[in-house]
Parts: sequence; structure tokens; C-alpha cells
Amino acid sequence: MSVQERKERERAERERLIVATARELAEQQGWDAVTTRRLADRIEYSQPVLYSHFRGKREIIGAVALQGATELAAAVRAATPSEGGPRARVTALARTYLDFAERNPAVYDAIFQLDGGLPFADKDTPEPLKDAFAALLESLGEVAGEGVQPGLFTELFWAALHGLATLTRAGRLPATEADRRTELLVDRLAVL
Repeated sequence: MSVQERKERERAERERLIVATARELAEQQGWDAVTTRRLADRIEYSQPVLYSHFRGKREIIGAVALQGATELAAAVRAATPSEGGPRARVTALARTYLDFAERNPAVYDAIFQLDGGLPFADKDTPEPLKDAFAALLESLGEVAGEGVQPGLFTELFWAALHGLATLTRAGRLPATEADRRTELLVDRLAVL
């Protein structure tokens, strides 16, 4: 291994450490607790080292968002059974999405609520964000209904899931009715 390859590997490892530490800190204490000073202390590097990887907190949030979008896409794909028909697939997708949002609130916020400098629905949208949407579209496209554009239907279904996730987490909707809401969403929106 050349010196250059070793330095690149070390740089990539430091970047992974920064992102993992930011994510852990955000999940434990919220995004307000994530500062470059606190990150530098936790990973035992100086702030200039952090700035050599990321220009600031916004880019760190963006990196966490991209990592989270990759995980969300994988979870949605893994949860949609090939058997059981469209209703089972859409129900599994909805429950998996809502479960991901509940189990990973800081990551979910990084993807959808905070400004990580990542464009959505744009030619410059990063691949992990496109892939997360594609994972939803793969299961939802088949239940959009006659004459309904699958991408538009997926946006609507996703917006409903996002609303359920954020309103439930904020305590605006009682968590005790989460399963019934999911069933109603599937029953009303998906043409099965």
C-alpha cells in the first residue's frame, strides 16, 4: 500500500468517525448539542481537522442525511415481502418507514427537517436521496390506481407518512392509534 493510499484510507476513516459521532450525539442529545467543538473533543481531533472534512455543521448534517437515506432505502426494500400481494407490501412499507422515523429521530430530522444543504427533487439531488424515493416508488407504483402517475402518488403517500411520523413524535397524534392510522392510510390511498 502506498503512502497516498494509506492517507486516503485514514482520511475516510476520520470522516466516518465524525459522521458516526455526530449522529450518536444528535440521537442522544439533539442536533443543538452537535457543535464542531464538541465533536472535536469527542473524536480527539482538533477543530481544524473537522473543517478539513466538512465546512461546518450543515455539511455534517448532510452527511448524516445521506447515510440515513441509504439505510431507509435498504429497510424499505427489505421489509416489502414478495408474497402476500400489494396490500401486504404497502402496509409493510408504511410500518417500516414509520418505525425508521421513530427509532432514528435525529437521522430522520437530518434527512427531512434540517438544512443539510442537499437538494430534493432536483437534477442535483444526491443518489442516496433518489434511491430512498425509488425504494418507496418500487412498492407504491403498483397501487397508484388507474390514470394516476406513480411518482406523484408516491410523493403523496410519502407526505402522509412523513406527517404521521412527525406529528406522532411531536405528541400531536396519540401513538396508541399508530397502527390504525397506518391501516387507514393504506386502505384509503392504495388501490388494491
